[in-house]
Amino acid sequence: MKSMTQQELHEIAQGIRSPEQVSMTLAEFLENDIDGYEYVKGELVPMSPPTRIHSKVSVKVIRYLDRHVDENQLGEVHVEANFQVGERVLKPDVAFVSTPRLDGDENTGFPIPPDLAIEVVSPSDVQWRIVDKAFAYLDAGTHLVWILDPRSKTVTVYRSERDIALLTYEDTLTGEDVVPGFTCPVSQLFE
Repeated sequence: MKSMTQQELHEIAQGIRSPEQVSMTLAEFLENDIDGYEYVKGELVPMSPPTRIHSKVSVKVIRYLDRHVDENQLGEVHVEANFQVGERVLKPDVAFVSTPRLDGDENTGFPIPPDLAIEVVSPSDVQWRIVDKAFAYLDAGTHLVWILDPRSKTVTVYRSERDIALLTYEDTLTGEDVVPGFTCPVSQLFE
């Protein structure tokens, strides 16, 4: 794949050139974060703009998860940070990285997948893409993926391609062995 010129990168950053019109390498994307896009198989994929409900649910997850992670010194919680997930760069709505895996340059994205990836479904999301993204995280080494659906008020928990659970409004979400001790009633995430 042909590398992008500095001029092309500048034009994308300034909104002069559409990111969908160019190809870039994984290394170029990691060096030049393009806001509002993820990198999948050599292509820039636009992220769905968050709605009010999407933002509201994301903030609730961050509030409960970050408090627990901070109080127990388990690692860090991140919002829409770049994570290298195999040959992709994905920006989960919320992510957790355990303390032993926190190293490297804090001024760049993560060259590793998160321990826990959390995605909040937007109205414009397509189901197969959501599932594909969950499996991409797992294939790259993410231990746990939560997909929160504000419309159905459910959380789908992915541990592997064959170990998937659907939690409803009455259930309790746990961090299992990935975020030890974390629990939260599903209902609290959607109130």
